[in-house]
Amino acid sequence: MSANDPFHHVKDGSVWELPTFVCRLFGLDAYPSLPVVSIFGYQFAITKYMVLQVVALVLSFVIFRGLATRVRGGKPVAGAWWNFWETLALFIRDQVVRPSIGIPHHHGDHGHDDHDHVEHGHVEHGHADAAHVGAALVEAGHPADKYLPYVWSVFFYILFCNLLGAIPFLGSPTGSISVTAVLAVVTFAHVVFFGSQQSGAVGFWKSLVPHMDLPGPLAIVLVPGLWCIEALGLLIKHGVLAVRLFANIMAGHTVLGVFLAFIAQVDGVLWGIVMPASILGQVGIGMLELFVAFLQAYVFSLLTSLFISAAVNPH
Repeated sequence: MSANDPFHHVKDGSVWELPTFVCRLFGLDAYPSLPVVSIFGYQFAITKYMVLQVVALVLSFVIFRGLATRVRGGKPVAGAWWNFWETLALFIRDQVVRPSIGIPHHHGDHGHDDHDHVEHGHVEHGHADAAHVGAALVEAGHPADKYLPYVWSVFFYILFCNLLGAIPFLGSPTGSISVTAVLAVVTFAHVVFFGSQQSGAVGFWKSLVPHMDLPGPLAIVLVPGLWCIEALGLLIKHGVLAVRLFANIMAGHTVLGVFLAFIAQVDGVLWGIVMPASILGQVGIGMLELFVAFLQAYVFSLLTSLFISAAVNPH
């Protein structure tokens, strides 16, 4: 990483840029190198984004360990700080996961209403209205809640990684395609696992192609082709998850860097005009970046929920 690289503020690296006043105060190098760890004879370089991901993990654990302690036993949460995190968690549960996934059903279950079965309880089709079904779900717990731990983890992990980029001299790990690609791969693995758990390993992959009443020779030609297209589409959709998150976070930080660079490109009277305009532009873009941090975490978790829904509700 070098100060001559215009993208060094938004890229991962094995060095960490420090503020000038900190370097002068403690006599430190402006770009100290991060350590290289040796494990079983292999050398692993620690990078800035690795450290920040650990910070995101620690923040998630501390905040939600504290929140879980406060809601244990059905006690109401007190305090604006804890209410804020509880509100976000309930929003993901009530407005993202439950509506998107609904009530999973096995492939091949024809003629049953989506509210026929609830976890730990049974509501006979045609013998309960919406109010009774809703009451049964509240009492038993919504079936989609089994997928909540992963979606919650994805949402808050991405959110904390995004928000770290709003702090000067840190960065957003989600601005690296390597990080978002791993998130997409893990999401794909969960989608396949949940779908296989619901319909069976073979049933999940068979469900990629809907049942069609085709003559034998035509089915032999069309069904494999359609299956290949659907399987490829499943991979592409998860690939887009990685690219969308990376592109939005990287673009925002790059724009901030460009606005800041304007100040260094001019001098004299023009500097007095460009400097305040650049600072105002950075403030505006910075506020937009805070919104984008929440928005992109929401979009990723919403799409994850939709992909899980498609896997566990194959019809």
